[in-house]
Amino acid sequence: MGVANDRSIAWGISKKLAEHGADLAFTYLGDALNILNDKSKIEDNSIQLIFADPPYNLSGNGLKLTNNKTGGDYFMVNEEWDKMSDEEYINFTNKWIKASKRVLKSNGSIFICCSYHNIGECMMGLKSNGFKINNIITWQKTNAMPNLTRRVLTHSTEFIIWAVKGKGWIFNYEVLKDLNPEKTKDGKKKQLRDVWQIPLCQGKERLKDENNKALHPTQKPQELLKRIVLGFSNEGDIVLDPFAGSGTTPYVAKKYNRYYIAIEKEEKYYNAMLKRVENVDKF
Repeated sequence: MGVANDRSIAWGISKKLAEHGADLAFTYLGDALNILNDKSKIEDNSIQLIFADPPYNLSGNGLKLTNNKTGGDYFMVNEEWDKMSDEEYINFTNKWIKASKRVLKSNGSIFICCSYHNIGECMMGLKSNGFKINNIITWQKTNAMPNLTRRVLTHSTEFIIWAVKGKGWIFNYEVLKDLNPEKTKDGKKKQLRDVWQIPLCQGKERLKDENNKALHPTQKPQELLKRIVLGFSNEGDIVLDPFAGSGTTPYVAKKYNRYYIAIEKEEKYYNAMLKRVENVDKF
């Protein structure tokens, strides 16, 4: 696995594929926009699949629930990287989506996680940069956290926008049918729909800090990434995550024989990601 930061020497993906074969895997400690715009780090038209879990811009209220009997203590996201003005967030979203288009192959796909709070900015960023929206997946969290204010309905869903740069995108139809837990009445495989019932990351899968609390506030479950990586890329393709966090994307990519590039600006998450991907057991 290659490890790099903003001072890394230049490299070309096509050359590295030839030189390193199945060992091509890069993690960057640095700012996503800077690295996405750096052609010496990621070449034009080189990435098959992007999975992005960007900041939702929701931090600031510090709400928490302690002594929760069902899922342990719960703290709403309250991080500096998740605090922007509305105008700053719109500009930020448009810039990283524009930079993502540069590195995507002509038939590449991008998946963006969002909630009702920021889906508008994400959709406008995609449309203004010429992407075609194929689906909006509703992720129904079967173990959603409780509503702390008791003033609105409990939020139990998030959204994942699937958009494509051009024609001929990868869609592994039969693989997605295999991954669908739902069956017909006679036990046959069914088409995968756009509502996915997957629990929040928990148990042994959840990374913990030295205080045994969740290391990253928005760690995505492996099952979510498994469907996206297996369904919309092939073995040997390159998967990019510009906001890699605790490293679910590179973990799943490596497990299923994809190359990966992962970018993370917070050192504590970056270090946890490195340790995590080093311990992947391939299927």
